[in-house]
Amino acid sequence: MSFSFTDPKPNRDDRSFSFTGPNTADVEQQLQTITDMANEILRLVADVRRQISN
Repeated sequence: MSFSFTDPKPNRDDRSFSFTGPNTADVEQQLQTITDMANEILRLVADVRRQISN
């Protein structure tokens, strides 16, 4: 999972995006990608916290 505010090199991860790359018109998809990444991060943090507290 990766993102860039400049034109990124091609990435095989379908969750990568750029605000200045060739797909700038698809802002809604980029925002959904950010949301998905944030939810995944929060899920992983919760998993780590559970492991630490056990």
